[in-house]
Amino acid sequence: MAESTTHQRPLTGWDKPELDLSNAQWQSSSRGLGDVQIAFVEGFIAMRNSGSPESPSLIFTPAEWGAFVSGAREGEFDLT
Repeated sequence: MAESTTHQRPLTGWDKPELDLSNAQWQSSSRGLGDVQIAFVEGFIAMRNSGSPESPSLIFTPAEWGAFVSGAREGEFDLT
């Protein structure tokens, strides 16, 4: 099979700056449930798996984060 010649975007960032997360103040759920942590860094929201903090973090703009939180509150991501 021939290799694709299309340029693939890196999995981190997509048109977002490379953020230094080394000193980020990571926050867990107030109830301590789940493995997700978030940090507010340079006007963006970073989200990571607390069980694998060395793994890449997802980076959201404030608008993206708002849409994600609204969808979660409305059950958009619930298993059916």
